Amino acid sequence: MNPSRPADRPVEAVELFIPPLPEYLQLVRAVVGATVGVGREDELPLDPGGIADLRLVVSEAVTNAIEAQWSIGANDRILVRCRPDQKQTVVEVVDRGPGFDPDLVPDLPPVEDEERLDYESGLGLSLMKRLADGTVVETGPGGTIIRLVVEYP
Repeated sequence: MNPSRPADRPVEAVELFIPPLPEYLQLVRAVVGATVGVGREDELPLDPGGIADLRLVVSEAVTNAIEAQWSIGANDRILVRCRPDQKQTVVEVVDRGPGFDPDLVPDLPPVEDEERLDYESGLGLSLMKRLADGTVVETGPGGTIIRLVVEYP
């Protein structure tokens, strides 16, 4: 008898509650990358480059969450929720920082523009919008939710 392994069953969601510390970024990246395609009978829905892009945008969102919480001295855990299905993966990053106005985040100059070198921060949201198929920001004084959607080809 060969019982079905739990990993062979569809995954509805994986949730991580992490301290607001950069040491946990690699854990989040590894879990999100491994979750893509779990429970699928066919091949992985994203090529290695697509998985790397997903891991990068999630890392940026979690880094922003960590920095937001540090800015007010909040030690609440950050929630990272990954929901894969047959058509896409949705990742949500929820923090308890002060919130921000996404409309006030400036658009960055093109990569080939020398002015781009003047920007040492503020790249995260731009990367998320460029690499994810959908980026939704819900923010207020009690925190921020970043929802990233990566659709499968």
